[in-house]
Amino acid sequence: MNEISSTAAPVIRDHFEMQARACDGLGSPFTARLCRSLAGLLDEGTRTGRRLLQWPGNPRDDALALRLCGGLHALVLSGSDRQLAAIYPPQQVGGETMRLVLKEAIQRNDEALFTALDNAPQTNEIARSGMLLPGFLTIARETGLPFALHEIGSSAALNLQFDRFLYRYGEAEWGDAASPVRLAPELRGKLPPLEGKITVASRRGCDVAPVDIGKAADRLRLRSYIWADQALRLERLDAAIDLAASTAFRLEKADAADFVRAELESRQAGSVFVLFHSIMWQYMPRSTRNAITEALEEAGKEASGDAPIAWLRMEPLSTSDPYATLSLTQWPGGETRHLAKCDYHGRWIEWQ
Repeated sequence: MNEISSTAAPVIRDHFEMQARACDGLGSPFTARLCRSLAGLLDEGTRTGRRLLQWPGNPRDDALALRLCGGLHALVLSGSDRQLAAIYPPQQVGGETMRLVLKEAIQRNDEALFTALDNAPQTNEIARSGMLLPGFLTIARETGLPFALHEIGSSAALNLQFDRFLYRYGEAEWGDAASPVRLAPELRGKLPPLEGKITVASRRGCDVAPVDIGKAADRLRLRSYIWADQALRLERLDAAIDLAASTAFRLEKADAADFVRAELESRQAGSVFVLFHSIMWQYMPRSTRNAITEALEEAGKEASGDAPIAWLRMEPLSTSDPYATLSLTQWPGGETRHLAKCDYHGRWIEWQ
């Protein structure tokens, strides 16, 4: 073992253990067992193992464990490795069997797993639309205008079709009763106001690494990042992908600040310019975040009743917060309101 890996290996193994604890806390016991097994068996006998143990960046920031978990799950979903699939849900196996099968699977699929480490996880979590909807309804009630929707960090742009889902908050419902995508987050505290109708005039999104759901390889990659013991999330994702086939939207590869500036310059009267995003703000460079804020504030000076601007985001106010906050800023005026506390993954909402 060379000097780099001998120094980095304990850090990498600790990272896998920390990810396992996080998976336990998020109700994914299989993924937790998977991460713990991988922490104990990683070695330099494969290109994948060497790359992991010599990882040059911050393993937590780079979601290193989840990159490998995604690569393994892709092998299962694609039917490429039946022996590996035999230890995945709904199957249950002992710890020693899991470690042996994983070790052999990494050896058999070394090249594919090595390549899988190139990609940071993208989940396009549909459940976050359940956090965003009350904010969208607030915009609709207060402007009375159709939406010109713009999302940054869109991944596959599945949340751009949020108005085509069915939502249930306690006993209250909003949306299309026939929709294959149904969201029912836990309601903490009072019911968010759900009055109002949303009309979407256009849907546009951007991402630095957009996922093209028209391509089988991209669909597989997106599905692979859903944890294997979260079957409902996978079903929800598949339903949203199917629904997207009949939804008109534009998704482009672009820097978020460049995208926002260009779209603001071309906005038209008769609709509300809506910029939204969820759990992606902290991952952008500070310079990009500042450029987006400045572009919105500058455009806000010219906003009017028939050409307003709304900025809706589900992001933590501080990176140390154990929850995200649904915040809304609107122009004219530029007032910011914090509407709700939200679970990062869209499991619960607490209206403020």
